[in-house]
Parts: sequence; structure tokens; C-alpha cells
Amino acid sequence: MSRAASFAGVILAAGDSSRMGRDKALLPWPPVCSAQTASTETFLSAAIALLSTATEFVIVVVGRNEAALAPVIYSAGASLVVNPEPSRGQFSSLQVGLREVLNHGRDAAMVTLVDRPPVSPGTIQALREVFVAAPQNIWAVVPEFSGRHGHPYLVGREMIEAFLRVPATSIARDIEHTNQNHIQYVAVDDPLVVENVNTPEEYTTLMSRVGRPG
Repeated sequence: MSRAASFAGVILAAGDSSRMGRDKALLPWPPVCSAQTASTETFLSAAIALLSTATEFVIVVVGRNEAALAPVIYSAGASLVVNPEPSRGQFSSLQVGLREVLNHGRDAAMVTLVDRPPVSPGTIQALREVFVAAPQNIWAVVPEFSGRHGHPYLVGREMIEAFLRVPATSIARDIEHTNQNHIQYVAVDDPLVVENVNTPEEYTTLMSRVGRPG
């Protein structure tokens, strides 16, 4: 029996970006839109646009960077929720976002991190189709590239509740391992599902690899 295809999008963007030296959510993406003109879009706006194609609405979890990110979030048609204690770690932001999903009356979410360049639209559509068609004992669908698990991943009500039952200082990977029999891993031909950017050097490398037009 297939699932109802009603998803919320959740973007985790509450981190301090200390290793980057500036908020990763506001890094330009695509890196350059022409040979002369820098992109006016960002990791955050691009992530919102992507998730908006496969979800009913998008929630961005922010922290102390609320004032800086709010204009981008609202102009892109998303909403925000504040993690009051982002120092507890990324998992606490995940819990804040998933509670907001349940508060909106939804039972499924597509979750991603703001420090990852958006994957292809075909990738998220493929993941969504797998989740919708999965049997009821599958609680989550996770993309896999070259043996590595990545983002965005999809979670149903059962996995959402599993994430919310544990302390805010937990690690998502540990909860996933505990419930591994309920997760379907989907091989995708999209290296961006396992790409993340933490430092200026990694961002520069990513720009070089993606390539500049012109």
C-alpha cells in the first residue's frame, strides 16, 4: 500500500559556520551566473527553491542568524522556526524542524542541510517516488552515492517520532542505525547528495569542480 504524498521540506540552517568564517547559508550558488556577474542566489535560496518543487511548504530552522536569514527565507516563500539553543548541536535543530512539521499536521518530511549544494531535481523526485511506493515498514528513504549516505532524506511519521523520543544531544546517524531495518537506501547518480561545504577551501574546490560558465 502506497503512502500519502504530502511532504514538508525542512532545511537545517542554525549553525554558526565558524569554520567558514561567514554564514554558509548565504554563500552564492550557483557560484557564477555569467563570466562577469556573481550569482544573486545562495545555498539557502537554492535549497528552498529545490524543496519547493517536491513539498507542500518549506521550513527553515535558524538560530542566532535569524535576522540575517529571514529576508531570504520569506522572499523565497518559506517559513522559519528558531532553535533557541543551537549550541546543543545539529540534531536539536532537526528536532525543532520535525516538531514544526507535526504542528502543521504533516506526517512526512524531506530534510536537508543548508551547507550542501542542491542536488538535481531528478534526484529528489526519484527519492519521493521511492518513499511513496515503499511498504509501511519503511520509515525513511536515504540517497546513496558510491557507498556513502547523504541528503536530502525523507522520513515518515515513525522515524520522526523516533527522532523526537531521544535527547536533543543525540546523533541522527545513531538513531538511523538503530532503525536500519526500516530505512531504504537508494543509489543515485548524483555526487551532490554527499557533498558538504565547511571551509572556504572546500567552497573554492566545489566552485572549481562545478565550473564557471564562459
